[in-house]
Amino acid sequence: MRDAEYNNVCYRTEQREEQVPLRNLRTGEVGFSFGCTSEGNTVQVRLENGGLDSWVKEECREVTS
Repeated sequence: MRDAEYNNVCYRTEQREEQVPLRNLRTGEVGFSFGCTSEGNTVQVRLENGGLDSWVKEECREVTS
């Protein structure tokens, strides 16, 4: 995702407490955001199977319907 998209996802996650659905472009996994790390440009996600992971912004996209 681009910088503007990353900033939007992080704002919605951290300020509005939304869980934004994201897809990892490398693995195909879907997760829901619960935090961001601006130093590493990563999004912390809760996976559909309940696991936790951290994805770099270039490897993920917001899931839109």
